[in-house]
Amino acid sequence: YMDILSIRCGLTTSLRASASRPLSLFARVPPLFTEELGLPYLNAFLDSIGSNFSHGANFATAGSTVRPPNTTISQSGASPISLDVQLVQFSDFVTRSQLIRSRGGVFEHLLPRKEYFSQALYTFDIGQNDLTTGLKLNMTTDQIKAYIPDVLDQLSNAIRKVYKSGGRRFWIHNTGPIGCLPYVLDRWSVPASQIDKHGCAIPRNEIARYYNSELKRRVVALRKELSKASITYVDVYSIKLTLITQAKKLGFKDPLVACCGHGGKYNFNKLIKCGVKYMVKGKETVLAKSCKDVASRVNWDGVHFTETANRWIFQQINSGVFSDPSIPLKFACTR
Repeated sequence: YMDILSIRCGLTTSLRASASRPLSLFARVPPLFTEELGLPYLNAFLDSIGSNFSHGANFATAGSTVRPPNTTISQSGASPISLDVQLVQFSDFVTRSQLIRSRGGVFEHLLPRKEYFSQALYTFDIGQNDLTTGLKLNMTTDQIKAYIPDVLDQLSNAIRKVYKSGGRRFWIHNTGPIGCLPYVLDRWSVPASQIDKHGCAIPRNEIARYYNSELKRRVVALRKELSKASITYVDVYSIKLTLITQAKKLGFKDPLVACCGHGGKYNFNKLIKCGVKYMVKGKETVLAKSCKDVASRVNWDGVHFTETANRWIFQQINSGVFSDPSIPLKFACTR
């Protein structure tokens, strides 16, 4: 889902000293990005009380999609704050932050300068929830593939809008191997013949790979169309697949089993999710508890990765090895 994290990007190679540029992330990116840049964690755009937006604003919402959902969050779990809504929020933030900042005083210190928005790095990490939406509707692999072009049309248009607003640096993540997620394996099971040697669902990963191949085509086209833009494509799919398929070698274990959950092959139950409590013999009891070896586990709750796994994933993203062009994150703002 698209989140906006406006983080100041340092001009030096270390990015640890004086920071002077913002980094705007339209993505579900962990706080590790800000840690790497030596910056405070970002306040949410909707968290209006006591927030400091001088170094950024986070527009992320759990469960958001590129395409506007046609269901309520209680029906499907999809956030009503989809990509188009986040773009409106970002536009409002750009305009209103300057109006309020002009009042001076404390506002001048809590809001970003106008030039930060044109100097920012805009990162997009969105689309996975659009793919699993099709699974929730019992669509076939081909039916989900059929609407992916529309998803990418809307994503491409969002990038164009940011470009039109002055954005020039873009950092775009592809989507991960959804066929290796415990909740996908549990909720939308496939025949044993469609499970690969690592335990992942082949047709589900086929959907993710198709999305990624089409996304990369769009990135190539956007580079030609948006001539003044610098666009980096990050292969998050390969990073996460490496972690899952080489978990033991990397010091992890049980990559397809949720650390925090309840029962079943994948320790995931959609009715008894991580942290759920029930009354048992008149006493409130946590049924879906955390595992004791969380530091060595890949998946946290069936959907999300653990902190340890996220740190490993971020190290690979930060190195630039999985990026096209191949550049470390710390140099993204200097291109």
